[in-house]
Amino acid sequence: MAENEACSEGTDMKSNGHNGKPVEKMKRLAVSLWHKIWEVGREDPRRVIHSLKVGLALTLVSFLYLMEPIFKGIGQNAMWAVMTVVVVLEFTAGATLYKGLNRGFGTLCASSLAFFVEFIADKSGKVFHAVFIGLSVFVIGFSATYLRFIPCIKKNYDYGVVIFLLTFNLITVSSYRIHNVLRIAKVRLYTIAIGCGLCLIMSLLIFPNWAGEELHNSTVTKLEGLARSVEACMNEYFKDAEIEVTRCNSSKDPIHKDCRAVLDSKSNDESLALFASWEPRRFRHCYRHPWQQYVKLGAALRHFGYTIMALHGCVESEVQTPRSVRAIFKNPCIRLAGEVEKVLLELAGSIKDRRCCSHDILSENLHEALQELNAAIKAQPRLFLGSTHGETHDVLRVAAAAAQQKPNKESGISLSSVKTDTSALPEFQSKRDTDHHSKDSDRKALRPTLSKIVITSLEFSEALPFAAFASLLVEMAVRLELVIEEVEELEKVACFKFQEKPNVDIIVTCKKNVPESPHLPSQAAE
Repeated sequence: MAENEACSEGTDMKSNGHNGKPVEKMKRLAVSLWHKIWEVGREDPRRVIHSLKVGLALTLVSFLYLMEPIFKGIGQNAMWAVMTVVVVLEFTAGATLYKGLNRGFGTLCASSLAFFVEFIADKSGKVFHAVFIGLSVFVIGFSATYLRFIPCIKKNYDYGVVIFLLTFNLITVSSYRIHNVLRIAKVRLYTIAIGCGLCLIMSLLIFPNWAGEELHNSTVTKLEGLARSVEACMNEYFKDAEIEVTRCNSSKDPIHKDCRAVLDSKSNDESLALFASWEPRRFRHCYRHPWQQYVKLGAALRHFGYTIMALHGCVESEVQTPRSVRAIFKNPCIRLAGEVEKVLLELAGSIKDRRCCSHDILSENLHEALQELNAAIKAQPRLFLGSTHGETHDVLRVAAAAAQQKPNKESGISLSSVKTDTSALPEFQSKRDTDHHSKDSDRKALRPTLSKIVITSLEFSEALPFAAFASLLVEMAVRLELVIEEVEELEKVACFKFQEKPNVDIIVTCKKNVPESPHLPSQAAE
């Protein structure tokens, strides 16, 4: 009995444990989901507002179904208004205008053309009616689809052409079986107009999110992110501790995050520029804002961001220049990167305030920093040109001899403690080719060691990783000029205001010559 009770208690505990694990997993899943939802809303509160607007619009358009008098007049066609709200109401006002106007114009043009085709086909017999409808569907379908390949139409009116093609086919084909197709088309046009109008009111009047403002702010954010990335690269490369390669967490690196946001911004910039071109002029001067210039500036920033990603690759490289060598060039590199960072922040501030940046933004400090880095590199020719003298050991011959025997942990050969003479490399290559009896595993184990020795043992190779880093710094300064040119073009075509110099009031105070009193200490004594 006691054994049976013990067994039953054990099975109960196991069952409770198994039942408890799914409950704990569900709790953790619910908590993580709640944190994710909260994080999405905290990053951009406009997402919450947009969600509320969509919910309110769907509630209002549902009254076409819920209210009996309206439903009797519209009927089942009220569903087109609900579908229009779901499809048209987008996050930005420009996107809503783009979809709403395209949908409205496409439906209107398709309905008009379908009525014209129906009018002509209705005057003929039943057979000719079917032939004429089929022929018109083919011609309109071919023409509309071919027009979608034109770049201008595909960019601005592709959605409208799709809606035109869909509406035309539905009305034209339905007219062959349904005689009262004119009333159906009218009701559908009314419901789509109601849905589009409600979406435009929600987007333009209730907490609007302008695509142009978002494109403008995203450009400023990209410039600031690149400036932060340059500073972080310098701090990481010249830090005192050893650089640890963490490839698994590279996506969480702030440098990687900021640069990736710039490099992946092409499609987003083009979409925002397209939607912004549909938005009304909200500025004081009613001119067309050059949104495409923001796209060109974004391309220049991506071109600049590739250099920073290459710098980041040098920071995470496995083959690193020793810290003692890096310390020699620390000040020139940090100064050059600091000047680049200042220029990027100045460009970001000028775009943010819609003002023209100073003409001498590429100041003499940047050129002086370049000259200082160049002078520092020239002052250490031995690091970059190598040494013509010095004692070297023929380690490759020793390695070739070691390759003939089985690797042994107790062997006294230490390959990492000697240097390599590259003149012995052809001899080792020929010897390795003639040795057909050595095992493949031995050669695979030896090859990484030999390649590491050849790279790290040469004196001038210690400076090779830094040479790549320094060349990327110079390339970054050159590409910075391309960014400045695009910003100046944006300031010109967008008519940014000139920054007025602050009025400095110079106050001159005159001191009267007062005879010294014998009781007061003289100025000389002071």
